[in-house]
Amino acid sequence: MNLLSITWDWDPVLVKFGSLEIMWYGLMWAVAILAAERICYFTFKHEGLPGRTLESAFIWIVLGTFIGARVGHCLFYEPEVYLADPIRIITGIREGGMASHGATIGILLGIWFFTKRNNLPFIWGLDRIAIVAPLSGAIIRMGNLFNHEIVGYPTDMPWGFKFLRCFEDRVLPEALVPARHPAQLYEAICYVLTFALIIWLYYRKDLGRRRPGFLFGVAMIGIFLTRFFIEFLKERQVDFEAGMALDMGQLLSLPFIAVGIYMIYRSMRRPAVTDVNAVVDYANRMYAAEDKKNAKKNGKRGK
Repeated sequence: MNLLSITWDWDPVLVKFGSLEIMWYGLMWAVAILAAERICYFTFKHEGLPGRTLESAFIWIVLGTFIGARVGHCLFYEPEVYLADPIRIITGIREGGMASHGATIGILLGIWFFTKRNNLPFIWGLDRIAIVAPLSGAIIRMGNLFNHEIVGYPTDMPWGFKFLRCFEDRVLPEALVPARHPAQLYEAICYVLTFALIIWLYYRKDLGRRRPGFLFGVAMIGIFLTRFFIEFLKERQVDFEAGMALDMGQLLSLPFIAVGIYMIYRSMRRPAVTDVNAVVDYANRMYAAEDKKNAKKNGKRGK
């Protein structure tokens, strides 16, 4: 028995109003979105972009995140359930189930729609979301910690957590609950370090503008290489993973890691951008032309 373990009995319910429960996990999602919005605001302001750019981007990214996370979980982890009853993807949302790989795909689609509608380079959008993604991921992993889910294998390490409300262990007396790797905490720490590296590369080295695609590549490798290795410490998430050499989380991470490597290679093979304000200048000209067009239209209506 590990006498140095940390007993974790955090109530997943933040507040309860009758039958309505507000979970810490939900709060962490809200904090992650708010943090992403604030960081994007300062990033866009730093580059001289108008506020409307952020508003448009934020709507598409949030929609992509939630739709992708939900659909990704249903298709990647329980396809037999949700393909037989697709409407449950929506009606069963209170049962839980969000997948980070699905969220990533949804975010990429959201960025694609946003950049397409605003005539901005897709790769420019990828680099901007790369700045906020690791921190948001870390905050959501803290939500998993509060929720006593995505736990690791038993360990004798002094920082092992006894998850008293964990599904696997909640039927056991406290003395018999094994200390486990806090896999959520491991991921959160690695994501914060990735975020710090990207912030340094963006502000100190200006790689977000000089080397298009570089920051996105770093984010993909930092997030999904972390995920790949920490999966070796996690308990099996779904039954069909039994006997698999790599679990679903690892298999889904490999394409993102490959994309990250390619994006860094691509960005370094091309000449560095010299006109770092080209995208911002173009966006401002586009918005000015749009304002002028709208003013003319409104003027005609007023006559």
